[in-house]
Amino acid sequence: MKRAALYLRVSTARQAEKDLSIPDQQRQCEEYCGRKGWTVTKTFVEPGASATDDKRPVFQRMIDTALSPGPLFDVIVVHSFSRFFRDAVSSGMYQRRLEKRGVEVVSISQDLGNDPAGRMAKQMFALFDEFQSAENAKHVTRAMKENARQGFWNGSLPPYGYKAKGVAVRGDTVKKKLAINEVEATTVRTVFNLYEHGEDGSPMGLRAIAATLNRKGLRYRKSRPFDHNLVHQILTRTAYKGVQYFNRTDSKTRKRKPSEEWIEFATPAFIDPARFDRVQQQLRARSPAVTPPRLVSSPTLLTGIARCPLCRGGMTIRTGKGGRYRYYVCNAAATSAKTKCPGRSIRMDLLDDIVIDHLAQRVLAPGKVEELLAALIDRQKSSAESIRLRDRDLNKQQRAIEEKINRLLDAIADGTIGDRSLAKQKLSELEAQRDEAIRQRGLLPRWGDDVARRLTAANVARFTEAARARLKDPSKSLRKALVREFVDKIEVGEREIKIHGSKAALATAVASCGAREVPSSVPEWWAHQDSNLGPAD
Repeated sequence: MKRAALYLRVSTARQAEKDLSIPDQQRQCEEYCGRKGWTVTKTFVEPGASATDDKRPVFQRMIDTALSPGPLFDVIVVHSFSRFFRDAVSSGMYQRRLEKRGVEVVSISQDLGNDPAGRMAKQMFALFDEFQSAENAKHVTRAMKENARQGFWNGSLPPYGYKAKGVAVRGDTVKKKLAINEVEATTVRTVFNLYEHGEDGSPMGLRAIAATLNRKGLRYRKSRPFDHNLVHQILTRTAYKGVQYFNRTDSKTRKRKPSEEWIEFATPAFIDPARFDRVQQQLRARSPAVTPPRLVSSPTLLTGIARCPLCRGGMTIRTGKGGRYRYYVCNAAATSAKTKCPGRSIRMDLLDDIVIDHLAQRVLAPGKVEELLAALIDRQKSSAESIRLRDRDLNKQQRAIEEKINRLLDAIADGTIGDRSLAKQKLSELEAQRDEAIRQRGLLPRWGDDVARRLTAANVARFTEAARARLKDPSKSLRKALVREFVDKIEVGEREIKIHGSKAALATAVASCGAREVPSSVPEWWAHQDSNLGPAD
């Protein structure tokens, strides 16, 4: 009498929870064994695991048991060979390993025998199962892509800061979209604030942010403590600025797909897009792969931004007179005895004073900020107006569609529409139109109007006064943070010093006086030479 082990499997956790497939498989397999006179000695149940690979813990436990000395069974019984494996090559390899130990794999719905003809038929079924699995995956992926294009969530765990909320019913399927989880969103905002401003006005690093969150008793999901990796994930998650992507990685290899295959859809934004983009620039600038940690943490005011205009290289610190004086020196000239570049050197305290004085007197002077930002403010106001008009039109369109939906539902309830299938089709079309209007509204930059509102004369004056006071602060870290907020690089020439900065950074700081959300632009403010100072002789 043969001893049999049953292997019962369904592909998804949802099937395991709601489907009757596993009990039905077990009943049929037990009846089959009863007819054969076999004794069932072991049952292996694999709920929610695909058979396209062998990364199945119950499957592996069954194989280990079958290959161990003195196995508990002589045959593995499955409902169909697709329950065992959906990959022809892997299925054949495992079956050959089992056969060497005298264990046969039998399908109750494909009873083919174990002669040469039966083995050939098994291989054909395995190839067909593999093809069918690939076709199913292709159609499921296509449906999920279209679902994402329409702005719906495909059912995985929502990004931190969001929850999945049902918004519509299509047939038997509840369509869901991302909605803001206010508790988690508050933590996300805290992370962005700490990264940019810390607790004392100085930017914080990823590890310091994680330590601060844990000290305050904040936790990630499932009470998991924060670490620098989680903080980095939060700071780089595009959903917070209103854009999420589906189909970015291959589900099997976990490799990143080409960006042209990604599906973009809108999400409720709670971090200003310009602020999010600015943080990405800061992350890249602070990355050890781009900027050495010593440049980020050094108390030296112009470390990493002082440049030699001849070789475009950085300037480093050198000492003279027995350490009494410190100089910014072209690094290429200092390390190659001026063979690579004739170089330029200037006393550190002198260059620091020139830069601080320039920012205080030429950039942050009363009236100068308004002059620098005038064109930017005009563009932001024009952009905000066009956004408002577009949003108004989409809102009207959305309301009109919703009125049609309500009238159609009333007609169905009153029984004035006889053909319910036609009414259901029309309802689906209207819901799709409404969802598209909502999606288009979600894609609009919601920060444009706020930016125009925050770039006011009062905020400019408040910011100018605060920034000038901060430049005089004896704290080197605070002054350095302010300088790096405005200044991209400083070219130290023989007769002139050019200080490069962006109007976007200036507008960012001004807008932050009214809120932590900021506009974005790229024009530089150094271009006119009369705004640059030359070093003292």
